[in-house]
Amino acid sequence: MTEKERILLLRQQLNEHNRRYYVENNPIISDQEYDLMMHELQDLEARHPEMYDASSPTLHVGSDLKAPRQLSLFGDENTPAEPIDGFRKVVHRYPMLSLANTYNREDIEEWYGQVSRGLNGEPFDVCCELKYDGLSISLTYRNGQMVQAVTRGDGVQGDDVTENVKYIKQIAQQLPPGNYPQEFEVRGEVLLPWKDFEELQEERAEWGEPAFANPRNAASGTLKLQLVKNPQKTKDKTKNDHIRISLGHLDAYLYYLLGDNVSGDTHKERIEQCAAWGLKTGESTTLAHTLDDVMSFIEHWDTARKEYRVATDGVVLKVNSISQQQRLGYTAKSPRWAIAYKYKAERARTRLLNVTYQVGRTGAITPVANMEPVQLAGTKVKRATLNNEDFIRSFNLHEGDYVYIEKGGEIIPKIVGVDEESRSEEASPIRFITVCPECGTPLRRMEGEAAHYCPNDSGCPPQIKGRIEHFISRKAMNIESLGPETVDEYFEKGLISNIADLYTLTVEQINSEGNKEKSASKIIQAIESSKAVPFERVVFALGIRMVGETTAKLLARHFKNIDALRHATAEELIEVEGIGDIVAASVVAYFNDEKNNAIVDRLIEYGLQMQIEATEQIGNVLEGKSIVVSGKFFRHDRKDYENRIIEMYGGKRSSSISAKTSFILAGADMGPSKLKKAQQLGIPIVSEDEFLEMIGESN
Repeated sequence: MTEKERILLLRQQLNEHNRRYYVENNPIISDQEYDLMMHELQDLEARHPEMYDASSPTLHVGSDLKAPRQLSLFGDENTPAEPIDGFRKVVHRYPMLSLANTYNREDIEEWYGQVSRGLNGEPFDVCCELKYDGLSISLTYRNGQMVQAVTRGDGVQGDDVTENVKYIKQIAQQLPPGNYPQEFEVRGEVLLPWKDFEELQEERAEWGEPAFANPRNAASGTLKLQLVKNPQKTKDKTKNDHIRISLGHLDAYLYYLLGDNVSGDTHKERIEQCAAWGLKTGESTTLAHTLDDVMSFIEHWDTARKEYRVATDGVVLKVNSISQQQRLGYTAKSPRWAIAYKYKAERARTRLLNVTYQVGRTGAITPVANMEPVQLAGTKVKRATLNNEDFIRSFNLHEGDYVYIEKGGEIIPKIVGVDEESRSEEASPIRFITVCPECGTPLRRMEGEAAHYCPNDSGCPPQIKGRIEHFISRKAMNIESLGPETVDEYFEKGLISNIADLYTLTVEQINSEGNKEKSASKIIQAIESSKAVPFERVVFALGIRMVGETTAKLLARHFKNIDALRHATAEELIEVEGIGDIVAASVVAYFNDEKNNAIVDRLIEYGLQMQIEATEQIGNVLEGKSIVVSGKFFRHDRKDYENRIIEMYGGKRSSSISAKTSFILAGADMGPSKLKKAQQLGIPIVSEDEFLEMIGESN
């Protein structure tokens, strides 16, 4: 795999991990593994500036959705990811930024030195706080009353959870009389104490609801439960009761104050003001005057946090002076005046019972270690992913081994070592399976990849259901009324066996028992509405291996229609900017399969969008020119320039800068990386007014 292909793969994987962790609350890797992937991508992108892409995860503001394609601080070309559906979306008055984080103390020393240099050696204090493992929240108070509560979302907009927050006892709904501004915003973390987590788990078991994986997932999932409006049925009233009880378990710590009329020259003073007004703030905040003080705080809480009443995974360090914070400013992703230090994961020893194997939607086989239950980081752990055959071999795992496990980021259990001295002499090595555990097909391992795959994509049930679930997902066809459980039910009943079968479903089939007519009609309507989804998302929805959301857009915009795409050769695919050998081979293999082509033919027949809407050319002044668009515009919408106007005058829009770029159409707040790259290559920068004059629209 070339470095350019590795860049594309890492972007796709990181965006998927972002979605799993912050949208689905179902992460599959640890924070540390995520950060290692991110650092690798940053290094590769630095070596290949020609691969610049505004939607790269390296350019995004972090979030409690950490979702793909977030807005940068400069508001340039990134499209914000949508927060969780079902709540009203609210744009933050002040963007909610993420913090740079580290796992080693050398980085803390480096950060401390950078702050000192940034302040030209001026003395400064650091406010040291615990890093709570919960869900970020922003609360707005007006005349002492809490009037709005919004989650971080994508850092630019979040979910309005005001009604749910009213049931959290630790969040003051009305402040007592005091000397506070008429309006201010305070930010913090909604979380679930260990004791309440255990009680909530027991209650959910009594209600017949699945257990949460950990306190953070519990806090996030609970805060985003939706109360039934105007409940008439007993079951709806019961549901609301359960939600209110669950919300009552939540707690909150507030740690940042904002507002036009907020007083206080230091961060610590402002937090102390919050506490004086009746708001709950962290008890552990300490002011450090030296680097040694900072390290002492980190050292103390490395042990003390294990007895703390809520989950913590590190500490947060902030320059105390507000004026010094303002002078230090921000990077594209985070403030320079703050950093998060994360502790090493807690470790436990337990016995490996056996290894089972799961099949993903692409046919990838994931081995899973089943172990004797052991308490770790506040929860009971009995399963851990083993990644692939190479991972198993690297530990020389044997049956019945005693293994060491950690919870990366206090969330994902992972085997990190083996106690070989305790191994039985009769124990046999774990042998990776050779056939699919679901359908019995011999497994394959593609060159250059670590995972084994089941090639029976048309007859292996987990793959079939997985592809259908991908097809209906929000980023793909967005068929909201369907979900994994419904897909599983329809598959087991024989109603669907591939994605095209969705468009043959009828109300009568779904409502076979006679009591689901209303929901059945809603599902059919949602399926019908999906026929209007644009072509680039249809390409993504097909589930072609190695073709993520961004790659699907590149392919759709280059080939314009499905027939051109499915008849493209590997050589023609590689000509597309950003497409390498591996992706090209995967696309060719997909369309060389007769079964896949038959499904595509059916989708065409059912009326899905299989081409990009043609743009009528009205001039040729841009003929032969490759144009990159960057920044914010005022005369036309940015998307109009990208998707319509450039093509109307014969030009070609490119997503990344290269020696072939004719010029950059630059609006306000042009991306700094693009500007630097353009200067290096001597590529002209054209303003919006100059461009409009060029095409004859200067008036």
